Amino acid sequence: MEMEHLIKLIEAVSHSGLSRFEYEESGVKIHMEKPETVQVSSVQVQTEVSEQIQEAAEDQVITCPLVGIFYAAPEEGAEAFVSVGDSVKKGQTLAIVEAMKLMNEIESEYDGVVTEVLVQNGQAVEFGQPLFKIR
Repeated sequence: MEMEHLIKLIEAVSHSGLSRFEYEESGVKIHMEKPETVQVSSVQVQTEVSEQIQEAAEDQVITCPLVGIFYAAPEEGAEAFVSVGDSVKKGQTLAIVEAMKLMNEIESEYDGVVTEVLVQNGQAVEFGQPLFKIR
């Protein structure tokens, strides 16, 4: 289920007279319940939950801080710093960008799992260009 659809579903249930809602699709189960006596706080909780779900499901993008050449590994023939599916910690080196003969380490800004590498080894990169997606 796409995040936009999930948020719309949560909002629809929150604004309806329903006190309980269950939904299942492609192995994903959603169960929402709100107390009938305290409607204001349940809407607030539902909104907070939907914001947390949206933040958790969105990929964080690591962008290039400078213009240069992207290198996925510390040297030619070596294993890449990270690959899709690897868990990373904040501050962990993801790649190197060479700019003016200086090697600049690109570090993860987030804890998470690499979901996508958006550039190829040896590719020229621009300032602000997305390099990695981390969830």
